[in-house]
Amino acid sequence: MSEYSGYDGNSLEFLKTNKISIGDSVKILADITYSGIIMPRYEHSDDKHIVLKLKSGYNIGLEISKIEEIEKIVSTEKIIEENEKIEKNEQLPNILLLSTGGTIASKIDYRTGAVTPVLTAEELNSSVPELAKIANIDAKVLFSEYSENIMPEHWLKIAEEVNQYSKSDYLGIIIAHGTDTMHYTSSYLSFSLAGFPIPIVLVGSQRSSDRASSDAALNLIGATKFLTECKTNGIYIAMHQDENDETIACHIGTRVRKNHTSKRGAFQTVGDDPAFLIVNNEIHNNMKTEFFTDKEFEPKIKINEKVALVKYHPGYDPSLLKHIIDSNYKAIIFEGTGLGHIGENMYSMVKMANEKGIFMGMTSQCIDGRVRMTVYESGRDLLDLGIIPLENMIPEIALVKAMWVTGNTENLDEIKEIMLNRIACEFSK
Repeated sequence: MSEYSGYDGNSLEFLKTNKISIGDSVKILADITYSGIIMPRYEHSDDKHIVLKLKSGYNIGLEISKIEEIEKIVSTEKIIEENEKIEKNEQLPNILLLSTGGTIASKIDYRTGAVTPVLTAEELNSSVPELAKIANIDAKVLFSEYSENIMPEHWLKIAEEVNQYSKSDYLGIIIAHGTDTMHYTSSYLSFSLAGFPIPIVLVGSQRSSDRASSDAALNLIGATKFLTECKTNGIYIAMHQDENDETIACHIGTRVRKNHTSKRGAFQTVGDDPAFLIVNNEIHNNMKTEFFTDKEFEPKIKINEKVALVKYHPGYDPSLLKHIIDSNYKAIIFEGTGLGHIGENMYSMVKMANEKGIFMGMTSQCIDGRVRMTVYESGRDLLDLGIIPLENMIPEIALVKAMWVTGNTENLDEIKEIMLNRIACEFSK
């Protein structure tokens, strides 16, 4: 990255005149006095402002014409991080942390002022020193992607990597992951690695680790504490229960979704309480039964991406469904209204899909509740046309399960049977 990335014109001249570069720690006198780190800018920004990262972690733009004085406090070259070497404590359990990206357990890169992921056990220990008192953490980077860029091919890489540790001496595995698509990844791992002998926890953060309100460290500490004491297996997502710092919730990987764009307690278990709560370092078990422990581990790490999630709405064009059918998709998951309905203008396309042997499953747009297609005549008509009700499966989880199932078999009867078989708590009993 250039020492003046994103700056041009007046703002570039301002920095050069004052011998300031990106990553320098500065004090600025304007309407008030500001202290922080000079940040890079977007390429298409104007040339009238500079960007400063405050100690709170927030970025602000300062108009250069209103800056009375700027003073370099520490230059980029003088900021050197030294991470203390750590030795394993033989009395503590071993935990593996696999990083896929996101802001969890990240740090400030003082060369640029940007947030970068923790890459080594030493960096992790430096970033979250409390972890060394709970477990020995081995850290490994699989890839570094924003969660919106994580695709089914990444799910396969994660599952294949995790599968290598099924007979290791690790007590559990943490997967650091961006939050936006984390429940897609957790659901794929839940199906492909059903019965995995040790617990797996996906952890993210809603706010980056350089912000005073960050949830990154506490989520990671909670996940580590959970792995060392839960005495169960299965795939979970560990995040803040609410805006407070007292409670971390561990959600079953197939019964959770992100329900808020930015709150720290964005993730919620749909239709039930979280499986576990970590309250002031104590584990509270809300599991009705130890469902995961009785599953024999037989990894099935395959996938078929030719599955569509169709969110029905008034005015939905049936020709869009025909395009899916003509594109040789193997399954269609409908996100229908209410108890599981779509408009009768869709019926001819549904009949065509059924005749072509495409699996069709019905979920609901409602956040909670169970699909019941026998209540109304329209639902019974759709049953006759071959659509299978999928209980209270979350639409996104049904999509991922259909990708996994059709990746493992092409037989329609087997697809129907497995989709209705409760593999990993994806629907309630």
